[in-house]
Amino acid sequence: MREEPALPPGARPPQPPADPVAAVESLLFVAEGAIEPAALAAALNLSAAQIEAALAELGQRSRARGIRLQRGDGVVQLISAPEFGPYVERFLGAASEQRLSSAALETLAIVAYQQPVTRMAIEAIRGVSCDRALATLRARDLIGEVGRAETVGRPVLYGTTLRFLEYFGLEQAGDLPPLPADA
Repeated sequence: MREEPALPPGARPPQPPADPVAAVESLLFVAEGAIEPAALAAALNLSAAQIEAALAELGQRSRARGIRLQRGDGVVQLISAPEFGPYVERFLGAASEQRLSSAALETLAIVAYQQPVTRMAIEAIRGVSCDRALATLRARDLIGEVGRAETVGRPVLYGTTLRFLEYFGLEQAGDLPPLPADA
């Protein structure tokens, strides 16, 4: 649990901001990565409900701009809008980043739609070993360990990360397109 900074004697805690949405946007802009809404609430002296309302409004407003509000695993962050990805990559010099192999993409799709999922389950679906693809996806922080299965040997369960959402221009895991009916 995070401790509140000590106030000088006689000082009052800061008042909540007049525009919570703008204040939340400002904090997310300077944050070094994804942060918990509770940290925003503490910093702005607002309730969890007020922060959620501000986040919902910010998410709605940002859809008409070059940024998006991304949520996942109990944290939020600002990201660039996916439709401007090629320009951002070019500006940052990231366009030369090596693309994922078809095996890695197949494995990633299985993890994304079946998560949490074990290596054995992925291999049963693909019909081949996926150790190399899993290593690649973990190295790129597109998937990560999300727990252990309650079965013999307690195998690792894999799930997608915030980096996965960012890579594919998704605001949350629920934004994945539905699988075809015949899949």
